[in-house]
Amino acid sequence: MSESNYKYLTWAAIILVIWVVFSITCSKKDEYETAADGLDLQAVGAVLKKAKDAEEFEKLLNDPNVGVNNLDLDENDLVDFIKVTEYGNESVKGFSLTTETATDQEQEIATIEIEKTSNQEADVQIHGNRQIYGDTNYYHSRFSVLDFILISYMFRPHPYYASPWRYGYRPSYYRPYPHAPVTTYRNRTSSMTRSSGMTRTRSSSLTSTVKSPNAGKSASNIRSPLKQPTYSQKNFQTRNPSKKIKSGGFGRSPSRPSVRSYRSFGGK
Repeated sequence: MSESNYKYLTWAAIILVIWVVFSITCSKKDEYETAADGLDLQAVGAVLKKAKDAEEFEKLLNDPNVGVNNLDLDENDLVDFIKVTEYGNESVKGFSLTTETATDQEQEIATIEIEKTSNQEADVQIHGNRQIYGDTNYYHSRFSVLDFILISYMFRPHPYYASPWRYGYRPSYYRPYPHAPVTTYRNRTSSMTRSSGMTRTRSSSLTSTVKSPNAGKSASNIRSPLKQPTYSQKNFQTRNPSKKIKSGGFGRSPSRPSVRSYRSFGGK
């Protein structure tokens, strides 16, 4: 082999190694971006249409076979359990979605509010919490009452549902499951996002207002990157940087805890 060919092959090998390392680094970095990537609000709208009541909605949100929930706010590589709290007034009914990252640490993720505009139609709005999703993050659609079985449930007299579960105590049907890379999550929720019928808007589309009972609840121990963190959240994240972001570099990826190490009524 001539010296010129040898130099050419050496440089080609170096370029190939650099390209492979860059590709792996980008791939790992794409595994996680912000906390908002863990729960697609448009896909939540598709799940909402399948539920007959608030308790079933909570179950569907946390079902790994449905796959809409990929939140991991405390970054222990297991998906957080989402709690549903029902609220409302005469004209607007709503759900507050929250999760607990530790005992006495609860974070509101989003609210879903439904306003009947007639006997046949209702406006449905999903609003992402600004700490997680940033400002002006609303999703809206108008549905036929006949196509949305949950609406009839919400507007007939009944006790409001408030999730009885708390940190460390979960329903018997629930098992903690691993957090998925963001690309995997987007692929599995893409059909739900497309079929939800929800479109993004910059402000509320409802004519009436009602306050979530969990408004203002913010967990201070969230490691996952937030769009608009509170002062205490920002201080915590400065002291406890996101390991997901760090794993996108050349360091070792964090080890994944075993799902089997969590009891049925323990863990998340």
